[in-house]
Order: sequence, then C-alpha cells, then structure tokens
Amino acid sequence: MLYFIFKINIIKNNMKVFLYFQAQGIIRKSGIGRALYLQTKALKSAGVDITLDIRDNFDIAHINTLWPKSHKIERFIKKQNIPLIVHGHSIFSDMKNSFRMWQILSIFSKISIKKCFKYADAIITPTEYSKRIIESYKCVKCKVYAVSNGIDLKEYAYDDEKIELFKACFNIKDNKKVVIGIGIPFERKGILEFFRIAKEFNDVTFIWFGDMAKICLPRKINKAIKNRPRNVIMPGYMDNDILKGALQYASCFLFPTKEETEGIVVLEALASYTPVLVSNIPTYKEWLEDGVNCYKANSIMEFINKLKFILNNDNTTITKNGYEVVKERQIEKIGLKLKAIYNEVYNEKKNKTLVK
Repeated sequence: MLYFIFKINIIKNNMKVFLYFQAQGIIRKSGIGRALYLQTKALKSAGVDITLDIRDNFDIAHINTLWPKSHKIERFIKKQNIPLIVHGHSIFSDMKNSFRMWQILSIFSKISIKKCFKYADAIITPTEYSKRIIESYKCVKCKVYAVSNGIDLKEYAYDDEKIELFKACFNIKDNKKVVIGIGIPFERKGILEFFRIAKEFNDVTFIWFGDMAKICLPRKINKAIKNRPRNVIMPGYMDNDILKGALQYASCFLFPTKEETEGIVVLEALASYTPVLVSNIPTYKEWLEDGVNCYKANSIMEFINKLKFILNNDNTTITKNGYEVVKERQIEKIGLKLKAIYNEVYNEKKNKTLVK
C-alpha cells in the first residue's frame, strides 16, 4: 500500500485569527492586558483580520491566557482541526513571590500552563530566554518562537503636553529629579528593593505606578507599602497620558525585577528615551547591554551607585542606543513576524494530509 504526501505552501494574505484573552476586564491593566492591545495593533498593521468571538469563522487561533477556561477553548479548537498557537507570556517561575499564598497558587498555575502548552501546534514567547525555558518543559512537543510583545513608537514620541500633565498631577517643580517604577507591587517585581533604594535619595521623588488589592498581597508587602519612605508616591494606575508624561520626564526608570519574560514597561521606557536601570537577570542578557543601551545591577549597593551615576551624568548616548533596541521591536515589524508564523503553522497543519 503506497501513501503519497503532498506538501502545500499557502500564503494566506486574507488570514483571520481568533485572539483569546480570558477575563479581559481583570487583566486590562496588567502586562498581558497590554499585550492584547499591542497584538491587535501589530496584526492590523500587517493586514491580518482579527476576531475576539469564537463563534466567528477563522483560520487560526491564538490563545494568550493560560487559565482554566482557556483549556476548554483549546479543546474546542482542536476538535475543529484549526491550527492553535499558545502564547507563553508566563513561565512556571512567574508566580514566585507574587500573590498572597503564591506557593499554593503556583501549583495550580503550573498545572494550567502545562495543559495549555500540551494542546499547542506552536508556542510564541517574547524572548530567547523564555523560549529556552519553555522548550525545556517536558509537556512541550511543538515548535517555540521568540517574538517580542512589541511597542508602538508613535505613542511614546516626546510630548510637552503629557509631560506638563504629569508634572501638574504630582506637583513636580522644574528640574526636580524623579525616578519611576511600573508594575503590580509584587516582591518579584522588586517593590521592596525600590523602597530600599529610595531611602538613599531623600531629595529625589520616587513614584511607583500600579497597584493590587491588599487582600491579594502578602502581609509583608502590605506592611512595606504602609511604611514606605516618605519620598515614594504610589498613585496606583493612572491615565495613559500621565504615565507617558512620567516616562518622558523621569530621570530614570528603575526596575529591580527578579523574573520577566520580557517586561513591556522596559520597552516603553526605552521608547521614551528614559535611562533604564534593571536587574541583571537572564531575560535581558541577549538584548540589553549594561553601559551601552541601559544600566544593570546585581545588588542593592550596585543599584544605588548606578542610580547616583544616572542622576548626575549625561545619559544621551545610552538612551539613543536604547531607542535603537525598540526600533527593532516596533509593532509593524512584530505584525509581519506574527503573520509569517501564522502562515507557517497553518501550512504545517495542512501538510499532514495523506493521499492514499
């Protein structure tokens, strides 16, 4: 009995993709929520039609949240024999030092991530670092692609009105030095280090944008927030224009995080020509270089010393180089990369056809 395999290579210029994000209202202010916005803009720029309604007809599905309802969606899609891409925004270690009782939550998170990855025809994740981590999981049997979340550079173009809006909101006087951080105030995000560093700079205003319900945070984080240094302001989440004004005005974006798959906020700071000071962690090893396009630190003392340097020196060359990094990650380029992956995965699925 002879079988012939016919390989097809279809370029679907009119491809339609189903984007799925569970609990969009809840995640709207998070990094994953931001990813939905960026994905949508990137795909539209590449001419890819998008639907958020699973009842529509579509060529490929792209699942972004790795939660229980996502499993049901994935099973439905697999039954329809539609190519399924799962986005690896999260890895197993992301839950560490985050929510209250994270040790228990991480067990369920790991199970959920495994289930979602198991169904995938392909996985997309933001960096080469997270790609290697995901490829090491035994549950992953498909190809993994590294594609940045991307950034819309036009949104972060210098804007005096946004800067003045930020200054007015926080009563910032001209030439006042401001250091900002952005994110949910988790220990993993470096909120405790942010406070410790701020203590050493009484004449500098530190602002951490982002919040979380007290009941969701560990007791020690709530206590640290309550007793934070007097020069640290925590306004929660703010209007986008105010946040963009803050990034453009800030003397430094301080991000002492312990684990990221990319960190969209880092891209936003680089796009704003803001000096970036980040933890020297693996995810930033391959695309951010200390003293070239950003600054990196390994300890509290190194953070303090490098922040002193940033606040007292010209960082123009560093910020220009940082902007070159995000130019390679602008959403127009990301849209084309996603479209190419969709076509590749679509063809791989179709090429499993056997003719007797």
